[in-house]
Amino acid sequence: MMKIESDPKTQTVSDSPLSRPRAPLWAKLAATFFGAGLLHPGPGSWGSAATVLLWWLLSHWISPHWQATAAILLATVAILAGIPAATHMARATGLKDPQFVVIDEVAGQLITLIAVPVSWKSMLLGFILFRGFDIVKPPPVRQLEHLPAGIGIVLDDVGAGLYALAIMQVALHFGLLLR
Repeated sequence: MMKIESDPKTQTVSDSPLSRPRAPLWAKLAATFFGAGLLHPGPGSWGSAATVLLWWLLSHWISPHWQATAAILLATVAILAGIPAATHMARATGLKDPQFVVIDEVAGQLITLIAVPVSWKSMLLGFILFRGFDIVKPPPVRQLEHLPAGIGIVLDDVGAGLYALAIMQVALHFGLLLR
């Protein structure tokens, strides 16, 4: 008999762990963003912080003219790799949305930083906005969690990233952040 808990973040199926498939190594590395998701407390914040730091470093080797394109490409890669990786990890653990899966935070954080000039102020504001929207999940972001497996795991953070991106662009437009 299978029992399902009601909280969507910790929803588990109490079947035997031996009956669940093992996740491939690539999925574990991608889903945890090379281990950032294994840090505590708050693995999602660690995944976002690692993304901001990596973007900060990468941006120094990318022309400002190409940074928006690079952020879009990296976010797309995170989404396309993240959906199957998150699906593998959810199936392997029996959890609907394992907390250590942070590739979704990577995608959402990168979306937040699209077309945003790289400075400590913009990186900090982008981090705070994305984490806030990811935690609060305003409509319709929360509804995206109900999509199946890795699609729901990743797309709710994409939605949070789009909300944060919109606020970042408004802040830029009104000169609240340096261009």
